[in-house]
Amino acid sequence: MDALLTPAPAAPDPAEPLVDTRPTLRVQRLGMAHPGDLSELAALLDAGALRAADIVAVIGKTEGNGGVNDFTRGYFTQTLMALLAERTGRPAATLLRELPCILSGGTEGVLSPHYVVFARSGRPDASGHEATGPGALGIGTAVSAPLAAQHVGRWAHVRSVADAVRAAMRDAGIARTEDVAFVQVKCPCVTAARAQAAAAAGHTVLTADANRSMATARAAGAFGVAIALGELPDDAGLEAAMLSDFSRFSARASVSSGVEVEANEVIVLGHSPRWQGDLRMGCAPMRDALDLGAVAQALRPLGLTAEPQLSEADAARVAAVFVKCEPDRRGRVRGARHTMLDDTDINAQRHIRGAVGGLVAGVLGDGRIFVSGGAEHQGPDGGGLVAVIARGMT
Repeated sequence: MDALLTPAPAAPDPAEPLVDTRPTLRVQRLGMAHPGDLSELAALLDAGALRAADIVAVIGKTEGNGGVNDFTRGYFTQTLMALLAERTGRPAATLLRELPCILSGGTEGVLSPHYVVFARSGRPDASGHEATGPGALGIGTAVSAPLAAQHVGRWAHVRSVADAVRAAMRDAGIARTEDVAFVQVKCPCVTAARAQAAAAAGHTVLTADANRSMATARAAGAFGVAIALGELPDDAGLEAAMLSDFSRFSARASVSSGVEVEANEVIVLGHSPRWQGDLRMGCAPMRDALDLGAVAQALRPLGLTAEPQLSEADAARVAAVFVKCEPDRRGRVRGARHTMLDDTDINAQRHIRGAVGGLVAGVLGDGRIFVSGGAEHQGPDGGGLVAVIARGMT
């Protein structure tokens, strides 16, 4: 009887606007005076313009050599974790295991040292959202379990990255692989010390050469992304294709490797109606180091046109740019011989970062571009990819 007397829930007031509770992604591109300079981020935190607890990932470009012994990456990471630990009250060691900080060294030519901070206001609703359409740009992250040295560059490494990409997609609330715009990965490599420790435990590493190990790690990372996105099958028989068959690649993967990490760190960026905001992302494969058209292709879905350079107003809409590039191993670009691979004074990766960085910066009118060499299986052979995040899309 009491149930019959219980009043029905009040109908929502049509005059009261509904509150959109979907999370929003914020992207801040900040400069640095040296690899440990986080003053611009600290200023945002001090002003209340950004909450330390909302920061979920950082991608940066430091002014080191980009090689195995580029300690500017570790210096920046240590400084970042100390700052965030101070502001959040969480141990730096815990943050280090949870928050991807993916760095590339080498700011040759007009490239400018900088870092991109990704912050989100909450998590997407796992049950979905009634909104339709392409949605706004969202982010998901994942950090794998530590990867043993004997697995680096092998199929176990590939599957570890693939699993982490899937986990990051779930974290972003992105169900469809076609909605993923870009995946950034940082993989561990094998140092002499790690190789010796593996040997002492009765294991054999794929290579004990640290530079070669970085290449095998990047290849495994690219294959892992490709499998997670459905660009390649999960077939262990393809292990022989890594660093061999360059017709197999991911068109949305950017992979770096370094001594400063022991696990695979993954950042997935994609569009979903579970997110709100005005950020969108475009990504396009570069067929070679002169592929200016790929830059235009990445800009086009963002409503940006370079004629031949972006206007100041359009350039102001660009929030971040990520590029992968590779000195063509066949020694030619569009039929003309290049000498990057034969220069014993300057590493080929430094050549290509400066060259492609200048090309993309010339289009955008801005040197704050993340340009990373070592594009094995990341875009077409001898090329790479370019990805742009822009504001102002509705």
